[in-house]
Amino acid sequence: MRALTYHGSHDVRVETVPDPTILEDDDIILRVTSTAICGSDLHLYRGSIPQVKEGDIFGHEFLGEVVETGRGVTAVSKGERVIVPFVIACGSCFFCNMDLHAACETTNPGRGAILNKKQIPSGAALFGYSHLYGGVPGGQAEYVRVPKANAGPFRFPQELDDEKVLFMTDILPTGYQAVVNAGVRPGSSLAIFGAGPVGLMSAACARLLGAEDIYMVDDDEHRLEFAARTYGVIPINFNQYDDPAHAIIEQTPGYRGVDAAIDAVGFEAKGSTTETVLKNLKLEGSIGKALRQCIAVVRRGGTVSVPGVYAGFIHGFLFGDAFDKGLTFKMGQTHVHPLLPTLLEHIVRGELHPDVIISHRMSLEQAADGYRMFDRKEQNCRKVILRP
Repeated sequence: MRALTYHGSHDVRVETVPDPTILEDDDIILRVTSTAICGSDLHLYRGSIPQVKEGDIFGHEFLGEVVETGRGVTAVSKGERVIVPFVIACGSCFFCNMDLHAACETTNPGRGAILNKKQIPSGAALFGYSHLYGGVPGGQAEYVRVPKANAGPFRFPQELDDEKVLFMTDILPTGYQAVVNAGVRPGSSLAIFGAGPVGLMSAACARLLGAEDIYMVDDDEHRLEFAARTYGVIPINFNQYDDPAHAIIEQTPGYRGVDAAIDAVGFEAKGSTTETVLKNLKLEGSIGKALRQCIAVVRRGGTVSVPGVYAGFIHGFLFGDAFDKGLTFKMGQTHVHPLLPTLLEHIVRGELHPDVIISHRMSLEQAADGYRMFDRKEQNCRKVILRP
């Protein structure tokens, strides 16, 4: 089959690789009909995530048709179209029974990005996301093996086009969870840092849940204009402000700040020269600029929600400020599985339109060009989908 493979920083290629096969009784083989390049994939592409090996297949946003099932699979059948959550969860362990599927303790033999050496169970494996998270081949390919198929694959109405439901695999539930974690309700004020796909989905879900004022911070004028036009956000281009958080606070009643902030940027934020040097020298794991801005912009008693990926330790965390303001932090990988029925209902009722953020549609053979374009933000690229 054809698949996108990794060969070093900024070097991905579509090559012929062996077809996947059934390895466990609860596996299925999926013929991929649509897949997408995620902002998180860019961390891999840039060489910022450790334990990515030569030939690894990327891709954790994909859907398709079941073409083969293991003898223990009862939840889906050959010929059905399903989406597949990017989190691989067993559905029956201690954490899965608490609807904390990203913490599944059975699917990942590694430890994820945890540096603490205490012997706690690992979190869930992820598709196509390094050997920190299981080394499971991803779905930017013609076919993919899907483990735990009695728990993961999710049926959707067959009349729906792929594009309507593709983002239920990751960025839509990630944005939704971020907004729920932020405590957004009717009348809330919210600041979203990052106008990439997760930031845009967060804005869509915040509107759905009744947020009144949504500020969005980024340096990409096209994405900010799109978010303002599509979701009614108040755009803040951080190239025009020395301190975006201060610019937002000045617009809030009593200069209190917003009720909540979402960090949809993560560890590759544009930080100070010192932070950039420290990160490049591997003396710290993440750049904390966006996180510091979130702490600054939120009112006392507010919430900081972090769907952006972080790894290791951070320079200048400002924990004292967070303590003084009595902030709540909620973060982590998305517990996709329990969110899917609700999100599908919103899509079917026409209340969510995740496909509007698609800017480029390409073939799988063009995937390397898609990565370059997305990474460099060429041609006003917001989101790339690939059709094998």
